[in-house]
Amino acid sequence: MGPHDGIERFTSPGKGRGMRALRDFRLGELLFTCPAYTCVLTVNERSNQCDHCFARKEGLSKCGKCKQAFYCNVDCQKGDWPMHKLECSSMCTYGQNWNPSETVRLTARILAKQKLHPERTSSERFLTVKEFESHLDKLDNEKKELIQTDIAALHHFYSKNLHYADNAALEVLFAQVNCNGFTIEDEELSHLGSAIFPDVALMNHSCCPNVIVTYKGTVAEIRAVQEITAGDEIFTSYIDLLYPTEDRNDRLKDSYFFTCDCKECTTKQKVRGHCSSGPNVTLVSFLRRVPALT
Repeated sequence: MGPHDGIERFTSPGKGRGMRALRDFRLGELLFTCPAYTCVLTVNERSNQCDHCFARKEGLSKCGKCKQAFYCNVDCQKGDWPMHKLECSSMCTYGQNWNPSETVRLTARILAKQKLHPERTSSERFLTVKEFESHLDKLDNEKKELIQTDIAALHHFYSKNLHYADNAALEVLFAQVNCNGFTIEDEELSHLGSAIFPDVALMNHSCCPNVIVTYKGTVAEIRAVQEITAGDEIFTSYIDLLYPTEDRNDRLKDSYFFTCDCKECTTKQKVRGHCSSGPNVTLVSFLRRVPALT
């Protein structure tokens, strides 16, 4: 079976598009994987991890020009060059003043990727980047001003190496990234970088999720944290489940513009068993103990 044979895109009642299971999945079983459409290593992890594959190792080789990007080997350096060349000369020019945000860096890479690979990618089996929701019409003035600040930074740091659309199209793209971008974390839940995983973004939210997203390098792995039956919708959690119900919904409204109607939110009680709002680290630890199910 292929990596996506057990799932499909469908129209979820009251939620729009979503993902559902075509067969049963056991607790801990891998549903699918999704390579990053594009990604960026956080600045704080430079020299610790490869800018291309995110592998953590000693003795990484640095870019001979800017001295600010680090790689496992020549293959990783060559693989990253289409993205790194957007920043390399600018890093040299601005030195310590080169400081675009991670969101700006990720958005620049999306624009470059769309030009380099206009065709559908292996990260977009079910959902394309251009289909992302932007919720631009729901943004308040403060969020719109932040997007304009990001657009200005994009022009400032990337104008020599990147050709991009008009301001209106950039507004939409930044809003899409804000709603659909992912934080890549290690097994200790430390922030490693940001990425776009289109197929993962198709999943709807629940505070009682039946899957968890973990990362192996720059590949997202989606595994069952409940028994899943054929026909079930696949739900992940967009936020930290440790927050109380009211706080969770405030965060969902602020970032994703909806109120969760899962059992845990509608009853405002902790649902025991699989729906318990336990810490994500418990789920990660559990998954590390079930390699036989992969």
